[in-house]
Amino acid sequence: MPHQDEPSALAYTARRVARHLRWARTEGVRRLVAEDRLDPVERARTAWAKRRWRRANPVPPGQAIPVYLVGLQRSGTNMLARGLDAAPSVEVRNENDRQLFHRFQLRSDAVLVDVLRRSRHRYVLVKPLCETHRVDRLLDLPGPRAGRALWAYRDVDDRARSEVAKFGDANLRALRAVADGTIGQRWQGQRLDHATRELVANFDYDRMTPHTAAALFWYVRNSLYFRLGLVDRADVLLCSYDALLADPTGQLRRLCAFLDLPYDPALHAHVTPRPPRRSPLPIDARVRVLCADLTTRLDAAAGSDATTAPAAGVDHG
Repeated sequence: MPHQDEPSALAYTARRVARHLRWARTEGVRRLVAEDRLDPVERARTAWAKRRWRRANPVPPGQAIPVYLVGLQRSGTNMLARGLDAAPSVEVRNENDRQLFHRFQLRSDAVLVDVLRRSRHRYVLVKPLCETHRVDRLLDLPGPRAGRALWAYRDVDDRARSEVAKFGDANLRALRAVADGTIGQRWQGQRLDHATRELVANFDYDRMTPHTAAALFWYVRNSLYFRLGLVDRADVLLCSYDALLADPTGQLRRLCAFLDLPYDPALHAHVTPRPPRRSPLPIDARVRVLCADLTTRLDAAAGSDATTAPAAGVDHG
């Protein structure tokens, strides 16, 4: 059910239109079409490949393995979802799937479980970014097959730059609401411990820039990876967007090994190897230190995932 503090349908639609116009203006229409999968030819080709796979590989309903793609918005999750969508055995349920999502948030656990049970694919990739803070609970949902999770993260400056280009001051407004206690039930304020709330409240949001706010929000959300104990779970793989850009083949082989999914170069055919932009933004010094420390921890954890990934063919709940 929608929360009482959600914007009206009209306000929500107006906000989405404005966001897409801003994104098209700053990044170009071609980028918008590619990211939102608006090319009808590509979508039809993908749907046909999956239909052929289902006919050749009859999987009884209820046998699909759920894969939750989580992390922070503008962290490369669309790139990962697009790549895995190239695998015919993977059913992709993105945030624009109205059966499963309402305004980018999961409708309910019951709806999610029902979608998973009815799938005739080997995997169902679900991208509940607004539920990243409860991915541990999603992994523990009852079902015939244990799930896996992919947590994506990206260089803080590049992510902040992309966030502000598409969403403007959305992170700034969310942090201000957390600080003054008006966040209500909105996802941005969920499962924040006392220390994090105190940290957020210790900034002046009238003087903070949108880029600094995007960096602080990056810190708050990515810190959940450690606070929720996901670093110790063998059913969660930490995925670096920057590592994917630097070595698409190696990173997709690593991801496929984690999922026990056959590797195919088509999974990263849309990725052009390139270095990240890395030009630093004028971010508040205190926020910069927080993000630098967390980046070190994330990079170290991502580098150790190869020794903690589940063995092929084994479910981990």
